[in-house]
Amino acid sequence: MKGKGIRYSDAEMEWLESNRTMVISDYHRAFVAEFGRDDVAAINLHGLRKRRGWKVGRAPGRFAGRHMRYSPAEIDWLRDNRTMVIGEYHRAFCARFERQDVSEAALHALRKRMAWKTGRTGQFKKGSVSINKGKTCPPGRGGRHPNARATQFKPGQLAHNRIGPGHESIGDDGYVWIVTDRRNPWTGASTWRVHKHRWLWEQANGPVPDGHVLKCLDGNKSNSNPSNWALVPQGLLPRLNGKSGRNYDVAPAELKPVIMAIAKLEHRARSKRKQDTA
Repeated sequence: MKGKGIRYSDAEMEWLESNRTMVISDYHRAFVAEFGRDDVAAINLHGLRKRRGWKVGRAPGRFAGRHMRYSPAEIDWLRDNRTMVIGEYHRAFCARFERQDVSEAALHALRKRMAWKTGRTGQFKKGSVSINKGKTCPPGRGGRHPNARATQFKPGQLAHNRIGPGHESIGDDGYVWIVTDRRNPWTGASTWRVHKHRWLWEQANGPVPDGHVLKCLDGNKSNSNPSNWALVPQGLLPRLNGKSGRNYDVAPAELKPVIMAIAKLEHRARSKRKQDTA
């Protein structure tokens, strides 16, 4: 028989066929020990079994490797105590049967293969108490490790990127935003980021009434001076934008008061007509 230049005698072929169900590593070691064939690798024997069509008796993808063997007494104990937490399960089993060759992973896999239910879903039940409640990490471990300590906040320390009251920025909308010390009514945070022009205007004039907005008079949104902002009805804005053909914000400074006066006059006239027809 020739396979990749390797020849086997009749006696070797008979032995290989008779022992074909062995795990490949054991198969190779036993063959080399039996016939002194150091020129044969495990992959050669694997290829030979495939070419010959020798079935090894294992279902594809299942129990394909070497598995722990357990006595009937061990299986009975493992089944009866399957609900134990894996760490305790493993320690108790090793102590009872002196099986130091069995790992936690092996017992966990056995429970899964045997479909032994542990009665646990992996979820905390309401009222459950954490096993480490009230406990601290040992010195030098977890959060008390020197590397962890080096990156932890110290009492009173503020984050390097903290934005406190008074911080200003320009938003994508072109308006100036400012962080105030007023509590955020939506999130409960101790600071509230608002438009600076509205914040200053309300400090001088009181809250903006419902249905009204503040309109920038000089077209420069970053000019937050309260004198640069006028209180106008929200319905007035469409008469000032580009769709109206007036484009107030980019109009010459000398035309802005005229455009604003015409827009207000039109808005009042329309509001009056709506009232008369109501």
